[in-house]
Amino acid sequence: MRIFLFIVGCWIGLDTNAQTVLGWSDLSEGISWEVPSPENIFPGFQEANFSPKMKALEGKKVVITGYLLVLDSQQSIYLLSKNPMASCFFCGNGGPETVLDLKFVEEPSFVMDELLSVEGILYLNENNPNACYYRIEDADAISFK
Repeated sequence: MRIFLFIVGCWIGLDTNAQTVLGWSDLSEGISWEVPSPENIFPGFQEANFSPKMKALEGKKVVITGYLLVLDSQQSIYLLSKNPMASCFFCGNGGPETVLDLKFVEEPSFVMDELLSVEGILYLNENNPNACYYRIEDADAISFK
């Protein structure tokens, strides 16, 4: 009986620390947008509606793989993109669901367009026009180099 309880305890402990592996299709299928009203404070910004699956993942540890984008000369604004910079959504290849904000625990030593697998806590942005719709905080990454 002790062995059974030990195995169950280990299994439960492993399950609570598990992370969900996300694909870019999960992000694309997990969001829809409301048509902006004329009274909208931020013209052109569309408020997001997230699927129940994505809402259930908010605040949970996730892993996703993509290309690192660095958006400022001080290297303090980082994004993870489905595509490298030359074909990211800024250039018309995809939408805002193909990029997410990264908030690293420590300043990363990676370079632009490096393929990374990032682990961290997922947060959703429904109505802030100054941020991506998806954000990963406490991010830690590994490179495929």
